[in-house]
Amino acid sequence: MIDLHCHILPELDDGARDLADSAEMARVAESDGVRLICATPHIHPDHVVLPEELEGRAHAVNEELQRQGLDVRVVPAGEVAEPMLDKLSDEFLECVSLGVGSRWLLVEPRPGPLGQHLFDAVERLADRGFRSVIAHPERHPGVDFRDRLAALVEQGALVQATAALVAEGPASDYLLELAGEGLIHLLGSDAHSSHGGRTTRLSDGLSRLAEVDLVRPHLGWVTSDGPAAILAGEDVRPPWTAPLI
Repeated sequence: MIDLHCHILPELDDGARDLADSAEMARVAESDGVRLICATPHIHPDHVVLPEELEGRAHAVNEELQRQGLDVRVVPAGEVAEPMLDKLSDEFLECVSLGVGSRWLLVEPRPGPLGQHLFDAVERLADRGFRSVIAHPERHPGVDFRDRLAALVEQGALVQATAALVAEGPASDYLLELAGEGLIHLLGSDAHSSHGGRTTRLSDGLSRLAEVDLVRPHLGWVTSDGPAAILAGEDVRPPWTAPLI
């Protein structure tokens, strides 16, 4: 499996505390069947992230994972705050894309309900040749949340839900409903540390998605084939027809 959303790079944002923390996050991921982790530090005014450093930072983590005999690899990327998108050059965005240069970006919506500003941002990114993966939409409920999410999908965006919140919690049943309508495409751990919070496990969320008739035949695509195609920069479409009504 591939985790497209994880804050595993140490001492960079609000993610892993140190290299030992990163290694323990990778150890949990390996035990869950995850073999590739996209390191997605926050590209946000609250954090100083230099894109030219990301490859070296990921390399340092990979060296430690190899030293410990872990069969997990980390690739650099970023989680870009939606208000930052227009301020960043194409070159910068390519450096923090999922699969470095793939032109797929993990986009974090601004706080509050999904709004027109996000639709406009996704459209402007498309005009620049970028495609959008919308991160953890479950954090942005609103009165017309479902319709707004459907509109983003119709724009060509893919939607990544947090695996732990699909697995259990107050939003779980609603996320499964959305998956049944073709509005959840990918899972990510959004893990920040091995010391607490969400873990680097995807399988629990995937098991819940197996309850959804529309998605059940395509579980391998959700956590493996789809993410691999994104990292390769392909024109990714979900393997089901979303009943957007």
